[in-house]
Amino acid sequence: MTADLSSSVEWSAARVADVLLTAERTRTARTSIQAEWPDLDLEIAYTAQDVALADRLARGEKITGVKLGLTSRAKQQQMGVDSPSVAWLTDAMALPAGLPVPRTQLIHPRIEPEIAFVLGKPLKGPGVTAAQALSAVDAVVGAIEIIDSRYSGFRFTLADAVADNNSSGAYVTGPVMRRVADLDLGLEACLLEVDGHVIDSATGAAVLGHPAEALAFAANTLGDRGHQLEAGWTVLTGGMTDAIAVEPGARIAAHFTTLGSITITGG
Repeated sequence: MTADLSSSVEWSAARVADVLLTAERTRTARTSIQAEWPDLDLEIAYTAQDVALADRLARGEKITGVKLGLTSRAKQQQMGVDSPSVAWLTDAMALPAGLPVPRTQLIHPRIEPEIAFVLGKPLKGPGVTAAQALSAVDAVVGAIEIIDSRYSGFRFTLADAVADNNSSGAYVTGPVMRRVADLDLGLEACLLEVDGHVIDSATGAAVLGHPAEALAFAANTLGDRGHQLEAGWTVLTGGMTDAIAVEPGARIAAHFTTLGSITITGG
């Protein structure tokens, strides 16, 4: 399969996946695919996402969970959409604590703090409620996600973003693990700090009103596509604050109320 970008070449989900994987591999940003191919819709975009996942697995990567995007009402309004989206996480995206942002692998990384769930049992939709979703959670952790769109300037449509695996890059989870019963997830707060200065803050309520709603959405969306969340997987529920650009050498920290702190350098 080649990554011919000529508009004369017919688009397909497989070609979308190939184009975006090539952009990721070569660290080359491009313009919106939907601008070239108006027929790109969410069904095709999710198919492209699965094609790309199959490519990653064929290269030896393993699924470690899923990530949600556009779970903030403010971000939905900014993008002109009314629904979040789901994408895949693999072990190649998991960043060990203490390592810097892997700049040499990314195009234009941005960072956002998130609440993450570690599942203790499988969870399959459709029809999963937030309460049912929480019953499958083994532990709650804080996380920092390093997003990296393959689109220039992070300018894309919802279908573009879904096809691009929700701007996946890397992620790191914190050392503090808590049980669901020990937390008020809606009120769990986070301060985002850059070089010692707090630049943003939010609570879990910024994520669809409650992070459990994001988990249920993931289970139901995957269920509609014939997939399920598996025990042991990590679910990143979406950015609590706006994503911030990562400058070389910067020190970024996410301080959670009860989930501890995570610090990462800009590389």
